[in-house]
Amino acid sequence: MSWITIVPDPDALARAAADDLRNIVREAVRERGVCHVALSGGSTPKALFGVLAQHGRDWLPWDQVVLWWGDERTVPPDHKDSNYGMAKQHLLDPLGLSPTKLHRMEGERDPDAAARDYERAMTEALGSPPVLDYNLLGMGKDGHTASLFPGSPGLGESKRFVIANPIDSPLANGKTTRITITWPTIAAARHTRILVAGADKAEVLAGVLEDPPGKYPSQNISGPDVRWLVDEAAASKLRRRS
Repeated sequence: MSWITIVPDPDALARAAADDLRNIVREAVRERGVCHVALSGGSTPKALFGVLAQHGRDWLPWDQVVLWWGDERTVPPDHKDSNYGMAKQHLLDPLGLSPTKLHRMEGERDPDAAARDYERAMTEALGSPPVLDYNLLGMGKDGHTASLFPGSPGLGESKRFVIANPIDSPLANGKTTRITITWPTIAAARHTRILVAGADKAEVLAGVLEDPPGKYPSQNISGPDVRWLVDEAAASKLRRRS
């Protein structure tokens, strides 16, 4: 399974993800003069952001990087649960990145209106479907990715690129709505990376990667270059390791 990279622990995962991102950004900037990157929320991306911040502003051509988000909670940007707020604290502010180089999902607004505005911004900048250079995803303990949760209506969306998705999940503290990119947007990205860490995700990860499709949302991830970066704990129940 050459599309899976297994590393020893979460720290190694963050470092490997940073090195991989660096290669993709450099290639995009060399070929197109810009790299469009979609960020994710969660503890594993936060560790990646920490590594990127430690490397400093000169490690990547940040002035040629445009940041997007793959999903957002319906909260203000300064809320503790905001994906943007987490990235601001651990990546944007430490590196002093320009606000003109990012596109925030406005979780404090009406979700449907905010989703339609974000979709419009993406298609105007990246085409239809919008083509991201790098899409960072995670996987929840229920197999969700972005904010495409089991049983949510967004799982069946095939035309829209960004939606307000009603969900009902204990991982989201019950019923709520989240703004999220959809499968067509995920499939269009030039490079997709899914970061997974922890033994609590091992059983679901094995199911996503090795069981017949249809059980978990993350089994729907597709694209020209999809790779999973996982630590040993998360990979512990995989039946095939190479």
